[in-house]
Amino acid sequence: MVDLQARIDDTKCFETIRTMRWPGGVLCPECSSAEITKDGHDDTQPERQRYRCHGCHKRFDDLTGTIFAGHHQPLRVWVLCLYFLGLNLSNEQIAQELGIDPDDAQVMASQLREGIVERQPEVQLNGEVECDEVSIVAGPKGHPEAVRTKGESAGGDA
Repeated sequence: MVDLQARIDDTKCFETIRTMRWPGGVLCPECSSAEITKDGHDDTQPERQRYRCHGCHKRFDDLTGTIFAGHHQPLRVWVLCLYFLGLNLSNEQIAQELGIDPDDAQVMASQLREGIVERQPEVQLNGEVECDEVSIVAGPKGHPEAVRTKGESAGGDA
């Protein structure tokens, strides 16, 4: 078995998160100000950049306000979990591949799925749109006697 965790670079994971989250440059998650300065790194994850906002004076980091924040699993484990979800692995298989507790894999997979659903853009139709007809069966078509209401006789009197 190949140990994928050992092959994934934490620095690249954080760079990818930064690029996807802030394609035009880092913005404060609190006030959306672009006037921020780097403010050191996380003690346990040195690849995790900290920032300070000049607008609201709040401190934040690469993961603040994301589903990855506040969890004990490293970012690379989350990235691999997402990868395994894409391969349609079960939560049990994901836990086994990542070497984590199955309950943790369940929580992570659920949060990732919910995050994906939240981020899906609204469908906007434009141009020419075609729809097929819809047929709803309300009863045996062509057989009015089969759809008579209760109390109604075959002769039509109630």
